[in-house]
Amino acid sequence: MNTLRKSLIIGMTVIGMGSAVASHAQEATTPKHREYAATKFDPAKRAEHFAQRQQKLHDALKLTATQETAWNAYIAAIKPQTPVGRPQHIDFKSLPAPERMEKRIERQKERLAKQEARLAALKTFYAVLTPEQQKTFDQATQHEGRHHDMHRALRKQQG
Repeated sequence: MNTLRKSLIIGMTVIGMGSAVASHAQEATTPKHREYAATKFDPAKRAEHFAQRQQKLHDALKLTATQETAWNAYIAAIKPQTPVGRPQHIDFKSLPAPERMEKRIERQKERLAKQEARLAALKTFYAVLTPEQQKTFDQATQHEGRHHDMHRALRKQQG
């Protein structure tokens, strides 16, 4: 009886381990990073997602008619630009080290200029908000770049 029980336990363990290995092997054949990469850079999906996030923020702020102009200017300034190809693709491997560094610095300066323009638009828009709206805006944009947190903050504010 004891031997039968042990044999059953061992058999069930082997079957369980076999099915776990099989399911793991099946997951390994469809790499999730490729699925993500295929949708990550889709400009249409990105634009749609941006519009949805901004609409939620707009609704949460409950803007007045006089604040709409500042909102539209702010949205125009922060709207992601969809790159069209690579107009200045540089083969960094072929450049000498000082030139590579210069190119990197140029790119960082371009990014900084874009961020400064966004900051100017943000300050202009933020100045027309009421203190309550500023609080809502601060909570919704607390983790800029991690948009899923904005949704959580908006739900807290609304609920």
